[in-house]
Amino acid sequence: MSTKKKSLARLKIKRRVRGKVSGNSDRPRLSVFRSNKQIYAQIIDDAKGVTIASASSISKDAAKGLPKLEQAANVGKMIAESARKAGVESVIFDRNGYLYHGRVKQLADSAREGGLKF
Repeated sequence: MSTKKKSLARLKIKRRVRGKVSGNSDRPRLSVFRSNKQIYAQIIDDAKGVTIASASSISKDAAKGLPKLEQAANVGKMIAESARKAGVESVIFDRNGYLYHGRVKQLADSAREGGLKF
């Protein structure tokens, strides 16, 4: 599959997921973006259009040099901690068109262990 077809296919899946998933002030959206090297997470209130909390594997707390799965687990813990500080307990998970497997699943599991409910 060519790169262009692959990116268009993922964009189509992303749009389908985003059509069904929307966050509000009671339950904001936990959005995950995964690149080849890094993983990012944001908690977004779609009603206001505001990012409440964010975490990424670029930060010093994610401990560079670890395998990507462990970095994803650290990002999940960090996003759960910053969500607690912002007063968010329950979120809607937006996998952003990625399969719920590997790093995305690891991030979600560690965010649940950190206290987020979804």
